[in-house]
Amino acid sequence: MTDIRISLTDKAIAQLPAPKEGWYLARDTELKGFFVVIGKRKRTFTVQADLRQGGKRASSIRVSIGDASEMSTRAARATAKEYLAQISRGRHPKNDKQADEAHPAPAMAIGGTVASVTLRQAWERYLEAHLIRKNRSEKTIEGYRDHVDRIFADWLDTTLHELATDPARVAKKHDHVTKENGPYMANGSMRTLRAIYNHARKTNRSLPSDNPADAVDWNEEERRNTGMGSADLKGWFAQLAGHDNPVRREFHLFTLLCGSRPTALQEAKPEHIDFRRRTLHIPKPKGGKKKAFDIPLSRQMILCLVRAIRFGRQMYPLQAQEWVFPADSASGHLAETKEDREMLSKWGNDLRQTFRTIATAAGVSDIDAKLLMNHAIPGVNAGYITRHKLLEDHLRSQQQAISSAAFAALGASVAQNGSLQDWLGRGSGRCASRPLSSDEIRAGARPVPQIEQGSILRSAS
Repeated sequence: MTDIRISLTDKAIAQLPAPKEGWYLARDTELKGFFVVIGKRKRTFTVQADLRQGGKRASSIRVSIGDASEMSTRAARATAKEYLAQISRGRHPKNDKQADEAHPAPAMAIGGTVASVTLRQAWERYLEAHLIRKNRSEKTIEGYRDHVDRIFADWLDTTLHELATDPARVAKKHDHVTKENGPYMANGSMRTLRAIYNHARKTNRSLPSDNPADAVDWNEEERRNTGMGSADLKGWFAQLAGHDNPVRREFHLFTLLCGSRPTALQEAKPEHIDFRRRTLHIPKPKGGKKKAFDIPLSRQMILCLVRAIRFGRQMYPLQAQEWVFPADSASGHLAETKEDREMLSKWGNDLRQTFRTIATAAGVSDIDAKLLMNHAIPGVNAGYITRHKLLEDHLRSQQQAISSAAFAALGASVAQNGSLQDWLGRGSGRCASRPLSSDEIRAGARPVPQIEQGSILRSAS
């Protein structure tokens, strides 16, 4: 959700919706610099202002005041005024030492021995010198930024030296995040802290060699085994056939058939599809542009893409000019692919695990499955495999075997289930005779000239 600006009161804060992911800010219209950080489980009163020294801006600091469930807005606003007044005088509200209050931590000295680098400064350099310079994906960067700005918001102006010499404080933080945000978030945020510290120490050798994140007792993480087997697919297909948005329906099916990460498929464009070569190009998968690859398309995958393009042009004619899976969103493409589990039991990474499971059942080798999913292949021999030389013959045949195995699980249900017949039955892909649903009509669907699917399939054969 985007940040909002309201008059903060106890009632107004209580009525603010919790975000599905991440957090957002509710800024006060009365007191500049005073706001509430709204997370999924917690709401924190906070202030932010420029700390000035000698009439010049030294840094911008953000200081947490307290949990909105434990203190009133009136009390928080009074504290906020006090904190903002201290900041305006060049003092950090939560710094106990007057000397530190009058002299904020200096900027990171490259190649120097300054031990007073703050977490904020270390993060800014890690972001620029490591993540951006190495072309990490936007999703990867946002993951790090979420940890820093949300989990470590009250530590941003704390020095790394202080954290390193007080490992119990870091361990306590991990315990708190585990309780409030879950074990995976706690571990992930501490990995971020560990990476930032290690990177900062390369240019600040006076920092202790012991990483403060090493003090935590890591939570046990188990691989999520949520994939389906062949016996589960018939019920899943029946659920998907009843989905009221045909573009989202085709997106979930295509995710199953290719096993790719949903975030990569969301940004698929019509020009990325080569029907003659029967490939879909993924220009920016996880790992960035250097990991770009082509997905070989089975017959079922081509039909799925054709239907997605056709329904996209009906429902979102403007957005469909740019995206294969268009939506009424800020980006113009599908941005949120989660579904109600009662309506669709498996989606997202569940389908990646299903693809891998079905590939094994179809007799596809481990190496071929990894190549199809664009996974790294371990071992010395991996460097001798030239993926694009296998793409248009061997890998496509393996892709077809997986798609055929997935559809074979349907058995005779396509003919017996009316929704499946309308969706996947013979002739269903050539016309738009199916009546539009009320949701499609409300979305602005209107008849448009149809794609000549037959000619596409002839050129692909």
